[in-house]
Amino acid sequence: MKYFIVDAFTTQPFGGNPAGVVMVDSYFPSEKFMQQVAAEFRYSETAFVRRDGENEFTVRYFTPRGEVDLCGHATVATFGTLYKLGIIDDGTMCINHTLAGNLQVRVGDKVMMEMAEPQIIDVKVDVERLHSIMGVKCPHNDLPVMVVSTGLTDIMMPVSNVDELNSLVPNMEALAQFNDELNVTGVHAFALSDNGFTAHVRNFAPLYGIPEESATGTANGALTHYLHHNDIISSPANCNFLQGEAMKRPSVVATSLLTDGAIWVGGDSTIIAIGEIIVDS
Repeated sequence: MKYFIVDAFTTQPFGGNPAGVVMVDSYFPSEKFMQQVAAEFRYSETAFVRRDGENEFTVRYFTPRGEVDLCGHATVATFGTLYKLGIIDDGTMCINHTLAGNLQVRVGDKVMMEMAEPQIIDVKVDVERLHSIMGVKCPHNDLPVMVVSTGLTDIMMPVSNVDELNSLVPNMEALAQFNDELNVTGVHAFALSDNGFTAHVRNFAPLYGIPEESATGTANGALTHYLHHNDIISSPANCNFLQGEAMKRPSVVATSLLTDGAIWVGGDSTIIAIGEIIVDS
């Protein structure tokens, strides 16, 4: 099986968010094998992609600790790689079969993917406990903490400014337990911006072995829905989120909110390595 190491949401090697992309044949390897590969690669997500038809694919996503329904940056990495290899033509609309549903992906220099239907999840969050775990000193008092999903479920946590955002030092063990109790993937912390970006963001998902992620497509899709729900943006809208600054891997995640409420997320990608898995699956 051929594999690729790809930086998503960036045009610069060693920026953005790295993902493994593994091309499989007619049948997926065993879940145990895919989990072992993801653990060996040690990236926050590794995508295994199978071609089902001319413009139809099935993608499965594994973190170092388990399979997840969907991953935005690994989707950008996967379809960006398929485009760069000439497997998909510029401007093609593809179907991506995932555990989160059958989603559309528009392919070109910038990959844009349809998110699962946005949902506000009715979960009671102990905000005081969350702020203590996250090390928040200056919350955003005019915006609520909410749980939102566009394929994966994350806590949207506003803070007052970018300096406050960059100063967060979460207790990772306590955060993993908190996320497990609420059955959420992680915490998406953000500060609204007036410098050309919609917001600066940081994402923490230690429950899945990801202390911090430098670009998170699904969570920024959820944040787009959150901002619309709280009247920060109107429909239709295009947003740009800057993530990964604290990790020295700046990433720009683009989102589009359509008039029907659908959300698309995407960005650029760069292949940095190609190899082959030679052990038996």
